[in-house]
Amino acid sequence: MDIKLSNLLAEHLTRLEALNFSPTTIRSRVYNVRAFLAWVAERYGVVAPHHLNVAHLRSWQKALSRHRTCHGLPLRPRSINKRIECVRGFLTDLNEAGHVPTHMINALQYVKVPDLLPKALTHRQVKGLFSRLDTSTPEGYRDRTMLELLYSSGLRAAELLGLNQDDIDFSAGAVRVMGKGRKERIVPVGETALRFLESYLRGVRSLLGRGNTEPALFLDKNGNRMPYHTLRRIVQRIGKDAGLKEPLTAHVFRRSCTSELVRGNANLYHVSRMLGHESLETLKHYVKLNIADIQRTHRETHPREQDERRRQGEEGIDPNDTQPDES
Repeated sequence: MDIKLSNLLAEHLTRLEALNFSPTTIRSRVYNVRAFLAWVAERYGVVAPHHLNVAHLRSWQKALSRHRTCHGLPLRPRSINKRIECVRGFLTDLNEAGHVPTHMINALQYVKVPDLLPKALTHRQVKGLFSRLDTSTPEGYRDRTMLELLYSSGLRAAELLGLNQDDIDFSAGAVRVMGKGRKERIVPVGETALRFLESYLRGVRSLLGRGNTEPALFLDKNGNRMPYHTLRRIVQRIGKDAGLKEPLTAHVFRRSCTSELVRGNANLYHVSRMLGHESLETLKHYVKLNIADIQRTHRETHPREQDERRRQGEEGIDPNDTQPDES
């Protein structure tokens, strides 16, 4: 009797759980693999691993490039690569179990991602967004507190929503976060965010809690731990009310926090640890984002530039009206 791919997906799910992937990541991976299995079953009648071949995989990848979202837009390269990553992970499990050969995994190749700068808000824009929030209501104060914490500590949305009340250490000015891969880390929290958190816990949260024993820090209108779709809707509404041209997401505050830290010449290793990154490589885009600051630092600190300023000073030349020294 043939082993069905759908049954092997259940085994893949068990492995993801054993590897301590977050529930959000597991749901995403299983969803994308299930969509892939449905596609090859409908298109080619493939339901068992030995029926699957390279042509099926490449055809599916081409279909991704032609796919259109509900808004009529093509999938972004990062979205395509995310789907490919999920299916490659599933195929890796099948390969290790002896169901498919190794070359099946390599049949799916990641697409090139444009080297775009990450979207971030300026500090002035963030302050403008915050000033528009009505903190006279429990929901408004909660929303302001969430955004202050996102911006201050650069948390991921899932990390923010996973916080419990006892994860805040006011004396240390820090928060205990459960990040990707179930890895715990301690993240600093700024004075402004701490002030909002203290007031929120002292008098606002109980108005949302409806007397229940929910340990979550941030609650929805029913007094339960706030789900991601609620946070997404809140943040999108705030961005729309502020007249932003593009949809606002919680991750934009993480990027904005990172951008300001890099702009302030923070130690990149410390920033990486704070954000829960495995590598400094992730920060390369933020360094590019602040190229103007880097250029200014170059002008101010490079010895050749200092030589040029001294020469201009000795000759009484306006440094803003010169040709470059060709020597």
